Amino acid sequence: MERKVYLENKPYREALREYLDALKNLKGSLVMEAEKVPVHKALGRVTAEPVTARNSVPHYHAAAMDGIAVKAEDTYQARETSPVVLTLGDNAVEVDTGDPLPPWCNAVIMIEEVQFLDDRKVEIAAAASPWQHVRAIGEDMLKGQVIVPVNHTLTPADLGAVLAGGNLEVRVRRKPRVAVMPTGTELVLPGNDLKPGDIVEFNGTVISSFIYQWGGEPEIQPVTEDDERLLRERLVAAVEKYDIVVINAGSSAGREDYTAKVIGELGQVLAHGVAIKPGKPVILGIINKTPVIGLPGYPVSAALTAKLFLRPLIYAMLSQREPEAKEVEAVLSRSVHSPLGMEEFVRVRLGQVEGKLVATPLGRGAGVITSLVKADGMLVLDRLSEGRLAGEKVKVQLMRDPGDIRRTLMVTGSHDMSLDLLDNLLRTRYPGYSVASSHVGSLSGLVALANRECHCAGTHLLDPETGEYNVSYVRQYLGDRAVLVNLVYREQGLIVPRGNPKQVRSLEDLTGEDIVFINRQRGSGTRVLLDYELRQKNINPRNIRGYRREEYSHLAAAAAVKNGTADVTLGIKAAAQALGLEFIPVAKERYDLCIPGDYLDKPLVKKLLSVIRSEEFRRQVEALGGYDASQSGTIIWRPGEEE
Repeated sequence: MERKVYLENKPYREALREYLDALKNLKGSLVMEAEKVPVHKALGRVTAEPVTARNSVPHYHAAAMDGIAVKAEDTYQARETSPVVLTLGDNAVEVDTGDPLPPWCNAVIMIEEVQFLDDRKVEIAAAASPWQHVRAIGEDMLKGQVIVPVNHTLTPADLGAVLAGGNLEVRVRRKPRVAVMPTGTELVLPGNDLKPGDIVEFNGTVISSFIYQWGGEPEIQPVTEDDERLLRERLVAAVEKYDIVVINAGSSAGREDYTAKVIGELGQVLAHGVAIKPGKPVILGIINKTPVIGLPGYPVSAALTAKLFLRPLIYAMLSQREPEAKEVEAVLSRSVHSPLGMEEFVRVRLGQVEGKLVATPLGRGAGVITSLVKADGMLVLDRLSEGRLAGEKVKVQLMRDPGDIRRTLMVTGSHDMSLDLLDNLLRTRYPGYSVASSHVGSLSGLVALANRECHCAGTHLLDPETGEYNVSYVRQYLGDRAVLVNLVYREQGLIVPRGNPKQVRSLEDLTGEDIVFINRQRGSGTRVLLDYELRQKNINPRNIRGYRREEYSHLAAAAAVKNGTADVTLGIKAAAQALGLEFIPVAKERYDLCIPGDYLDKPLVKKLLSVIRSEEFRRQVEALGGYDASQSGTIIWRPGEEE
């Protein structure tokens, strides 16, 4: 039987507009009905009608200052040279701030301007004007006045004003109840022991948290296995009970992807497939006038499509406009290519360097949830373009506070596990400051530093001619503009599974016919070290199976050994220990941070160096295993000096 892959491939804005219009035509209105809630529980709720004052505030003439209440006309003759004497209890009354004024008073004289002559007599040296220092009836609000309008999101100050106006309850839009249905036989709840093929169900929590932020009331449903009959039963029940139903996973065109089929049989599918990446196989459907949205299973796709389609629906049901994304202009540090006809959403890290914002693209895999954790912003590539080039100015939608971005130190270059420790310690010692590291390899890091796209570069490049680390490369790419600060010395070696089943003992063993190797990317210090050692031992890389297969971090390469897709890799001892693998030493190397000399006095860099030179950093990094932090923070080399 022929299987339909996607019904359409519409631009997402067109698909969204048609979807909302179809819902409005069916329902008459998308806006939720009103309900009454106590004022103290109404924070963030949307008013369903104007809230008016049931009483004036203040509801009496009140003293605005401590002092004496008087009739202004009795003070008109007062001068510095001829003060007026008033009598307490007769034509003057002592008052405190907030006290009601006697009916015959229309002014207050501050206590600082009153001279007490005795227990009853007071002297003033300046005339009072009518209603000075008096809060007249209704100064804040008058009875019947609108305090907050309809379709207004209530703030803490609003709640205070509503209560002051005599209201104990407010009529607000009922929150849309949203069923979140995770699907997939492979899903297991967090906390369970995992076996191969199991996937922890966390998308439900991510989607529900977004719904809560956007003003909805989410309820995560039990996991529905890949069973068409069970999905149909649960979907029918959910449509009757909830205002929106969200089905996560099963939206594509695989053998067990039933979502589009079931929605189409129970109602109608208005869109199955939109021209976005990631998130193409989103489903927009309606069953019995209830919106049903099928989100892809990959976490980045699920989060993105929820924002693009679920958020505007919730805001429409609350009669609210979506907040506009804050955009900034940034310089793209690396070229990004995109297929023509697809609007692509690229997660980026942002850092302020030399007064400009630099955007560094993160991993673009739809299954990499940590790319959303690390992202500072989103670069949207138009569907009529094929990407953007390095050095171009681009618009980035902010996902993080601009102040936090200004306090982020950008480290680009080689990966090292101590960078994560550095970030944590910097955040602890200097709250609000952070380290953002991009793992592109030592050479690419030096190039980025030369282009002023980061604050420092992590590097461990061995010069095969001299046997020294980093200096010749820094001279080549940065001339005399930078210094080398040691971060750590570390052990590099062969990483193999527990028990070393293939009996790998040395680099010579990598040429074995049954050995599968996984390499680091070209330009990385580890790759340079490997090539140097292979040349020293006259080993031809072509004889190593997997030499051309690359990973971008020590942990990623070690993970390939851990999960059995490779038998061995070259990496640092700390990565082997972190994943419970065995380690065979090959070399001890120096890992430095290359920092422009004129950056050393910048507050960001000074804070970083203070952390690197701390005993706490040395203690924690050496506890990882395979590290020597005795020289951490030492300037190893300056221009004009020999190593």
